[in-house]
Amino acid sequence: MELDLPKTIAAFVLIIALGTAGLMTMPMGMAPDTILMMVMPSMVIFGAIMLVLGIKHGEYRATN
Repeated sequence: MELDLPKTIAAFVLIIALGTAGLMTMPMGMAPDTILMMVMPSMVIFGAIMLVLGIKHGEYRATN
């Protein structure tokens, strides 16, 4: 499977949505306000950093 920009964005959004939904449905979880205002943005930022690092590593491996 070749990942282009739309597929990458869709996978990224799906992973963040599944993580957020999982946290919100846990029986002893945090308040929804806390999840949506603190946890989800940090998941998005961390995911974006890891995505950029993964892309750069892939570019390095492809050229060397």
